[in-house]
Amino acid sequence: MTMQPGGFDLDMLVLPRPYLLFLGDATERGFAKTALGLADWAPDLCIGEYGLPGCTVTAGLPQLTPAEARAMGARALVIGVANVGGVIPDQWMDALVEALEQGFDLVSGMHAKLASFPRLAHVAAQQGRKLIDIRMPPRGIPIATGRKRSGKRLLTVGTDCALGKKYTALAIADGLRARGVDADFRASGQTGIMIAGSGMPMDSVVSDFLAGAAEILSPDAPKEHWDVIEGQGSLFHPAYATVSLGLLHGSQPDVFVVCHEVGRTEILGVSGYSLPSIAQVIEQTIAMGRLTNPAIRCAGISLNTASLDAVGAAAEIDRLSAELGYPVADPIRRGPAFDRLLDACLA
Repeated sequence: MTMQPGGFDLDMLVLPRPYLLFLGDATERGFAKTALGLADWAPDLCIGEYGLPGCTVTAGLPQLTPAEARAMGARALVIGVANVGGVIPDQWMDALVEALEQGFDLVSGMHAKLASFPRLAHVAAQQGRKLIDIRMPPRGIPIATGRKRSGKRLLTVGTDCALGKKYTALAIADGLRARGVDADFRASGQTGIMIAGSGMPMDSVVSDFLAGAAEILSPDAPKEHWDVIEGQGSLFHPAYATVSLGLLHGSQPDVFVVCHEVGRTEILGVSGYSLPSIAQVIEQTIAMGRLTNPAIRCAGISLNTASLDAVGAAAEIDRLSAELGYPVADPIRRGPAFDRLLDACLA
């Protein structure tokens, strides 16, 4: 349990494990980020994946039915989709009921609450199963104080949503700890919370209290301690910029890292909106972030190069670094470029 100022506890989650990851009928990897994140960062907790007809996304795990996964020891079906609006569509209902009837608890990071569906609530009660919603912020979150807190903070920001802010924060926290730096990953979204066991579901907090929630997420800490905070959305996203700004103001980052995906040109899930340039994101983040931390600075760029081979990724990293004048690295590929990014974070 992580004790926070003002009497708040970010309780460690005790989830039934291991998991069967439910991919629904997803056809876009960006909307399956919960399953992908768990498969990449908590593979020992994942037995397999379960997709409906029409699903074209995979987390690279064995494809299992609920019955097969239950026989292998899985205890919870985790909804691995993070779609627009966090909805649970009707076409998923039979599969979710099947999982309950096979003896699974259901774990969801969606905005829609599992118990709000009468059929799920009825079958869960009948089978003695749990319906667990991750996006449940604590009650009584205060408005932000704007008070400068002790310790050091790094925030990942992005040119868009679902392109690597969580992965970058996890990798940087791991990289700092490997250097002997006292560092914690601070989760601000459903997948990160499932991985870390605690956090603040920022996009479920009432807007007046977003910055206050971010202050709770990253409290006072020893002078040399780093909180590496998972970013949300984008300051340039027409739907999610509010969450991004509240997190920026409340986290008061000393350092931020801009996350970008090679090849993405449009805002995910919103037609007609082009992606901002990385330079625009740096400029806007500094301008807005100075409200609560006048010393905020950009350390570099985290580049998602999953669409490129190793040679192409290295060339793009070098090109972008020369163009922008910042260290650029893919936190999944690591290597010397990632070491240079860590150096810049600590500078």
